[in-house]
Amino acid sequence: MSIAKQLLELRTADDEVVRGYPVSTAFNGPGEHSGSGCTPRGEHYIRARMGDGCPLNTVFRGRRPTGEVYSSELARAHPERDWILTRILWLCGREWGRNRGPGVDTFRRFIYIHGTPDTEPMGEALSHGCIRMRNTDIAELFERVQAGTRVVIE
Repeated sequence: MSIAKQLLELRTADDEVVRGYPVSTAFNGPGEHSGSGCTPRGEHYIRARMGDGCPLNTVFRGRRPTGEVYSSELARAHPERDWILTRILWLCGREWGRNRGPGVDTFRRFIYIHGTPDTEPMGEALSHGCIRMRNTDIAELFERVQAGTRVVIE
């Protein structure tokens, strides 16, 4: 996953690109410190997957479906929400002291790859630290990866 290119590439074990997806990473740029609002770099893995079987635009809060489906009316009623939609891939760092451990722990920072409203731009760094994707893209990616899948963020 390239922060500079705002692009997530799904690759084979032989490092061949299967598919590229535009993303939106942190407005605050790259960084690993808790509370920074930055997207953490380095080697990670998918620790947990949420949303299997949920419809596109399912709304999540606290990693659980709320029973709501995102719509422009719901957005107008709750303008303060940072929308987490469709699927969640919860990341865990593999590098002690960089993205794992006290003060820098990606998992404890609740850093996800997740869906966002389709009205939000991709290719621009606008998130609060997570990696945002189009809902159809995250649903497709979710079907292609499992818990334990390696994720490198550069």
